[in-house]
Amino acid sequence: MKNVNTILSHISSQPQFRSLKKQECYAKYIKLLSPKWQKAIAFIYIKEETLFVATTHPGFKMELNYNRDLLKSILTNLSNLDTECSNMKASKVVIFHSKFHNIPKVKADSSTVPYYNERSLATFVLPTDQELREKFTKIKELISCKI
Repeated sequence: MKNVNTILSHISSQPQFRSLKKQECYAKYIKLLSPKWQKAIAFIYIKEETLFVATTHPGFKMELNYNRDLLKSILTNLSNLDTECSNMKASKVVIFHSKFHNIPKVKADSSTVPYYNERSLATFVLPTDQELREKFTKIKELISCKI
């Protein structure tokens, strides 16, 4: 029986699935970058020897613009060292902000609702006035129920 990796490599080597190889190379390229830039980049693609880099936030665009040469050199090193990604060559780098990217959904925990314990021990002196005494005893009972 064949291994899963051999089946997937056979399927991805077929011509109709050549875009899968490109996506693997794009993922390798993004993994070579620093963790800060990995979060900054939404996706990349190469078209007509131009590397297009989509950012997740417009603030990252300026910082990546300053480092275009570094992005280009990492791409050439990847294409030289990895035989599968040898077709990834770019002479220009275009950086743009993309509002179309996957935002990881944060699951809301119910544990974020604060629950407070009663800090009072309901040990206080009752007043002599009858009305106040009744109200204080009701408060005392409420506090003792919450403990």
